[in-house]
Amino acid sequence: MRDVLRGVKVVEVAQWWLAPSAATLLGEWGADVVKIEHPLHGDPLRGLTTSGVLPGEFGINFMFEQANHGKRSLGVDLARPEGREVLDRLIREADVFVTSFLPQVRARLRLDVDDVRAINPNIIYARSHGAGDRGPERDRGGYDSALFWARGAVAHHLTPPEATSPVGPRPSIGDGISGLSLAGAIAAALFGRERHGEPSVIDVSLLGTAAWVMGPDVCAAALTPDGLPQLRRETQVNPLTSCFRTADGRWIWFAMLQADRHWPEFCAHIDRPDLVDDSRFATAVDRAANLKACMAELDAVFAARPLTEWRRKLDGLDGVWAVVQSARELLNDPQVVANGYIPEIDHGGSTHRLVIGPAQFDGQPPAVSPAPSAGEHTDEVLQELGADWDQIIDLKISGVVS
Repeated sequence: MRDVLRGVKVVEVAQWWLAPSAATLLGEWGADVVKIEHPLHGDPLRGLTTSGVLPGEFGINFMFEQANHGKRSLGVDLARPEGREVLDRLIREADVFVTSFLPQVRARLRLDVDDVRAINPNIIYARSHGAGDRGPERDRGGYDSALFWARGAVAHHLTPPEATSPVGPRPSIGDGISGLSLAGAIAAALFGRERHGEPSVIDVSLLGTAAWVMGPDVCAAALTPDGLPQLRRETQVNPLTSCFRTADGRWIWFAMLQADRHWPEFCAHIDRPDLVDDSRFATAVDRAANLKACMAELDAVFAARPLTEWRRKLDGLDGVWAVVQSARELLNDPQVVANGYIPEIDHGGSTHRLVIGPAQFDGQPPAVSPAPSAGEHTDEVLQELGADWDQIIDLKISGVVS
C-alpha cells in the first residue's frame, strides 16, 4: 500500500524546483507524473551544469535529479497547435495539473484555470508563485533566495547583528519546503474531490511559505516591536538548550527544555556530579542568574574530550542531543540509513544518491527511479494517447515533439 496515489495521473507544466518537486513527491506516493518540456531546451534547471552554476565534473545534474526523479518526460512545443492537441489529450485523462508559469505566459499558452477546466472540468489545478496570486506583484516571478530567504524574514532573523552581510541560503531551501506544502495540498484536494465531488484550485507561494516557517517570529512581531530575541549561544538562559565545542573542534547541540529534570543526569554523564550540588547551578533559575559561570564550566568540560569520547559518554542520556553534522556525514547517519532516507539510485549502470520525501507509508520508503532525460518518454506517452508510429514520426519531423 505504499503507492497510495496509484492510478492518479499528473500533468506537470513547470520549471525550476518548487512545482516540479511537488510533482516528484506525488510520484513517490504512486502517481504517474508526466513532465512537459520544450523539445529543444527542456526545463532550464537542466542547464545549471552547462551554465557553470553547478560544477560539471560529477557526471550528473544532481539538482535536476533531486527535483524530478520518478517522472516521465514528454518533449512537446505547446505553442504549436499540434503540440497543444497532445497536451489537451493528456489533460483529458489527468487528475492533477501542476504549473509554475507566470500569469502572462499561462494566458498566452492558454494554460489558465478556465482553459484547462474547459478540457477537463474535474481536474485539480495547482500553481506555484513567488509572492502569491493576488496583489500588485501577482505577475512577477521570484526565486527562493529573494522571496523566501530575504523578503520572508528568514535571513534577517538568522544573521548575527555584528555580521557584515546577511547569512546566505542553501540551494532551493524555500523551494523544497514550498514543494512539500504544494504536494500535501494536492493530496488533500484529491481526497476532497473524492468526498465532495468538487476539484480545487491550489496556490502556494515562496512568500507565504516563509511567513509560515517564521510563524513564531511573525506572531511575536505583531505583539511587540522587538519580536522574539535572536537565539544566541551566549544569551541562552538554559545551558541545556545550547551547544558545546569538543576537543577536536566539533559541536554537540543539546535540546533539553525541561532543565531541572535533566540537569542531574546530564551532570552525571559528563562526570561532573559536583555541579548538581553547586548552589550557583542548583535550579534553572540559579543557572540563568549565573549563566556566564555555568557556561564557562561546561565549555571547559566539553573542550577536554574529542567527539568520539563524548558520543560514548552521552550514550543513554535521556535528554535530547545531537552532533552538528555536515551533509556528507548525514549520508551515512545510522538513522538515515536504517530508514532509507537517502537511497542509491541506479542511473544507467552507475549509482548516485537522492533524498526521498520525508513521508513513508506502511513502513516502507518509496521505490525511486532516476529523473528522465528530456523527452525520454515522448514515444511511450504518445502511444498511450493512441498515436501510431506514422503520426509520431510526422510530429518529430515537424519539430512538434522530440
